[in-house]
Amino acid sequence: MSGDTTRGDGPGRRALILVENLSVPFDRRVWQECTTLRDAGWEVHVICPRGEKRDTESYAEIDGVRIHRYPLRAATGGPAGYLREYGSALWHTLRLARTVGPVDVVHACNPPDLLFLPALWLKRRGARFVFDQHDLVPELYLSRFGRGEDLLYRAVCALERRTYRAADVVLATNESYRDVALSRGGRSLEDVFVVRSAPDTDRFRPVPAEPELRRGKPHLLCYLGVMGPQDGVDYALRALAKLRDEFGRTDWHAVFVGAGDTFDAMVELSRRLGLAEQVQFTGRVPDADLVRYLSTADVCLSPDPHNPLNDVSTMNKVLEYMVMGRPIVSFDLREARVSAGDAAVYAPANDEAAFAKLIAVLLDDPERRERMGEIGRERIGGQLSWRNSQRSLLAAYDAACRDRASVSASAPGRRPRR
Repeated sequence: MSGDTTRGDGPGRRALILVENLSVPFDRRVWQECTTLRDAGWEVHVICPRGEKRDTESYAEIDGVRIHRYPLRAATGGPAGYLREYGSALWHTLRLARTVGPVDVVHACNPPDLLFLPALWLKRRGARFVFDQHDLVPELYLSRFGRGEDLLYRAVCALERRTYRAADVVLATNESYRDVALSRGGRSLEDVFVVRSAPDTDRFRPVPAEPELRRGKPHLLCYLGVMGPQDGVDYALRALAKLRDEFGRTDWHAVFVGAGDTFDAMVELSRRLGLAEQVQFTGRVPDADLVRYLSTADVCLSPDPHNPLNDVSTMNKVLEYMVMGRPIVSFDLREARVSAGDAAVYAPANDEAAFAKLIAVLLDDPERRERMGEIGRERIGGQLSWRNSQRSLLAAYDAACRDRASVSASAPGRRPRR
């Protein structure tokens, strides 16, 4: 880490990061935050669920970060399943927080917007609360379930309000999320810090292309990411069917890397569309294999459809395509343009035929693909680099702790905890 982001005022301070929806260090954003804080002198603890195939130990100390994990079964069966999942997660989080002991900062990462409950418990014991808003849960609810602004929607809005109200500092992943924290959350400008996600440049380093990954075709198309109802893998598959049927293009092989709730349904959809011979689903793969696919890909796909969540969210896959120097086809989303700029071409929202046409245009123009890849690398190395996010993260912690120090100083007889 560069010298200008390492502070000397953190030694002896303890931070506890709470995560519910991913294990650590598999959650790359959280892991980058952990190592940034560690390098600034913080003692960092994390409470998170165990992974299924990795991050399976109940306790691990990795590179100086102390990770406490609990067993968690993902929700099934509708709202009752989510109640079971979240209830279990909250119980385990409180149990493990007691074992960690006193902390100076509790840093809760959503979703869900329920981690303010253990955070409030820790606030009563002197901690400051940093809310790290990874997702806008009301928009996630609307985009994932399509049930409209019903009772459950109003409930998640209420939980978001409670979380904003409880937080001392809010971390937003982009300017759109910051604007929500200021408007809907009622937060002050000085309490909201934009900490953008950024790819791990040690993890993503191009390697020589491997033509055999194209399965005998001239071109390789690649999708990387989660496969959930709002992630648009179905849009990508229908666009590929149009690429074949309407544009007469069969000179490509496509690989879809990742897993999620709709993985099996997407494999079945590819079969129904007659794409089984040209589309490969790998599931999650080791980093080395992921880099091989991305290094060989001619065009990368970001098919997230326009919906209330996607339009204002920063897609990690877009950033990861950019750091690997890959040109991108995306639907026209507000934050996709902020991230990718001219490293992507944009189809009108949810227009699968236009998406297919743009793939064909890029396949026929290798010089344009090369220029777009260079633009992406330059953006990741500059304005979108993790160095900028490190500074913002440490500034947020400084703000939270300055506020805590002023409160402690104004309370006679109260000694700051070390």
